[in-house]
Amino acid sequence: MPPALVCLRPHTENESALPRLYRPEEIAEALGCSAWWVKDRARRSLIPHVRVGRAYRFTAEHFAEIVRLNEERPTRSPGGAAAVPVATTPPVARVRASQTRRPTAASTTGRLRARPPRRTRYESVA
Repeated sequence: MPPALVCLRPHTENESALPRLYRPEEIAEALGCSAWWVKDRARRSLIPHVRVGRAYRFTAEHFAEIVRLNEERPTRSPGGAAAVPVATTPPVARVRASQTRRPTAASTTGRLRARPPRRTRYESVA
């Protein structure tokens, strides 16, 4: 066995093995969503992940954190009294939501205006 691969194995039985890395498809199946959603969230750094080359991989701790990040708490308690609001969205999502575009003059008046074309199809070369 090459010497580089020998150092990846634990030297004794008491040492812990390498963590299991899960593919986005496995995480998506466990969450009941699409692999595209998992990859998109990882690409935008909204969920914890590991990049191995160009591939996204997840540990069991990452999976637990993804569940915690997307957890929603009830806004009202069963007795009818309002519960204390809990911030459930990650800080990155809250920052991006606050940076949304403000309405323009065209959208506030209710009329749409067409933009001029960037270039014409048959431009004359004179």
